[in-house]
Amino acid sequence: MAGALRKTMLYLGLAEDEQAAGEGYVEEYLEPEEEHRADVTPLRRPLPRPVPTPGDLRRITTIHPRSYNDARAIGEAFRSGTPVIMNLSEMTDADAKRLVDFSAGLIFGLHGAIERVTTKVFLLSPEHVEIAGEDGAGESAGFYNQS
Repeated sequence: MAGALRKTMLYLGLAEDEQAAGEGYVEEYLEPEEEHRADVTPLRRPLPRPVPTPGDLRRITTIHPRSYNDARAIGEAFRSGTPVIMNLSEMTDADAKRLVDFSAGLIFGLHGAIERVTTKVFLLSPEHVEIAGEDGAGESAGFYNQS
């Protein structure tokens, strides 16, 4: 047991090695030849958001999805800062509901707004676009309640 305790004390630097304390032992310290720097890449890079000036709004994307697989096109267009009009009239009610849920998450994550234009047509507007309608702010203040 004393041997294990001695080895632990040597390892922690709490005791001197008797062989090292003897004569003729020279402690060497090697200098590093060159200094190495590590390039650290953040795990998540912030997405650059286009910030157009007022009056720079030149494009609105209209998408007529036929299935939930078209959600990617909606997300990519909205993420680039373009307002998106979703016409869900060619979709089943179940897929349309999933796509509206996806869109609600999209506008929440990118600080946008969603507004119902007609029964199955929705407008997704990015943060920098202000929508003026009959009643002013409309439903863009929060999530859209589908029920």
